[in-house]
Amino acid sequence: MLPKALTNLVDALSQLPGVGPRTAERYAYYLFKTQKKAASDIVEALSGLKEGITVCPVTYELISSDRKLSPIYDDKNRDKTTVAIVEDMFDVVALEQTKAYSGTYHVLGGLISPIDNMTPEMLHIPELVKRVIADKVKEIIIATNATIEGESTAHYIQKQLEGKKIKITRLAQGLPIGLDIEYADQITLSRALEGRRAV
Repeated sequence: MLPKALTNLVDALSQLPGVGPRTAERYAYYLFKTQKKAASDIVEALSGLKEGITVCPVTYELISSDRKLSPIYDDKNRDKTTVAIVEDMFDVVALEQTKAYSGTYHVLGGLISPIDNMTPEMLHIPELVKRVIADKVKEIIIATNATIEGESTAHYIQKQLEGKKIKITRLAQGLPIGLDIEYADQITLSRALEGRRAV
């Protein structure tokens, strides 16, 4: 029988996505065996996670809690009239690594998925509609994943923006069906951005 402290850590680690009980046991045992400083660094990073991060009230990107707005949105060299709509912050990171995009972003915070009880009301779509007006947006690039959920969300966003004088494009199909944007290589993402099409 494992000591309670180790069992508690295994239970906590098991809550992480993709971490089963056996993997959680290995992680917990590694953390126990490792030098105290390494374990303390992990504990410190975890405890500072919630206090050190906030959400940009315009783009919904994750930002340092000492900032008011996303550094990308705050950058005067970025085009606020072009907005790429993404599922989460990791998609922003992936698109930024291409260095092929000079607009700003709008993070939805998920995708419409009835199976996961994720409804349109739970996403930052109403805020997007307001932002289109406030920032006089000229082009929306729908950069959701090429999955059923991504396509459903893209279709819903199109419906919400109907009647607005705005160009709506979708990332080109250089991205394979079922591939998450965050795992695409930079060349594929660059071509997808360059070859985006009207919807």
